[in-house]
Amino acid sequence: MRMPKKERQRLLGLLLEKNPFLTDEEVSDHFTVSVQTIRLDRLECGIPELRERLKSVASRTMKEEVKSLHSDEIIGDIVDIELDKRALSIFDVTEDHVFQRNGIARGHHLFAQANSLAVAVMDDDLALTVKSTILFLKPVRAGDRVVARADVKEDSLLKKRTLVEVVSKVGDETVFTGEFYMYRMTDTQQGESN
Repeated sequence: MRMPKKERQRLLGLLLEKNPFLTDEEVSDHFTVSVQTIRLDRLECGIPELRERLKSVASRTMKEEVKSLHSDEIIGDIVDIELDKRALSIFDVTEDHVFQRNGIARGHHLFAQANSLAVAVMDDDLALTVKSTILFLKPVRAGDRVVARADVKEDSLLKKRTLVEVVSKVGDETVFTGEFYMYRMTDTQQGESN
């Protein structure tokens, strides 16, 4: 039995409030209706399209400025960051990012998103990747949205080094993980520059 339009629109608003990163296609699958129906529902409810929702979320949650990179050096769109704690970015995979032969995303794009996020989360003017351990778990294809989360881990044994763990997902599936050991100018034990 089909859900009444008003009920679907009410639930649509709640769903996108909880997860503003969902595409119209993902929402249409969730409600088992056409993408066009979702677009019309969004318009009637005054819910902006995905790109505008991302900008809105970013402007509300970006409390701090990235110090270690310029915005054009970051792969993906950072939508949330708390320096030296955590960061979140979104990367939309297009046909330009995949191998023509099989449609699978080239690994260096996923690595670049994760690595630039690990650099960006550092609360320092200079942050460089010293070492990384990465694992590609599932193929990513054109049209996929990769959401990467970076978490800064404390390690009192690492002087001028910081461990950043990054997990990248498409939907609920983890597609990439990485541990990035970052060099920084500031000593993490003393908080002083040398």
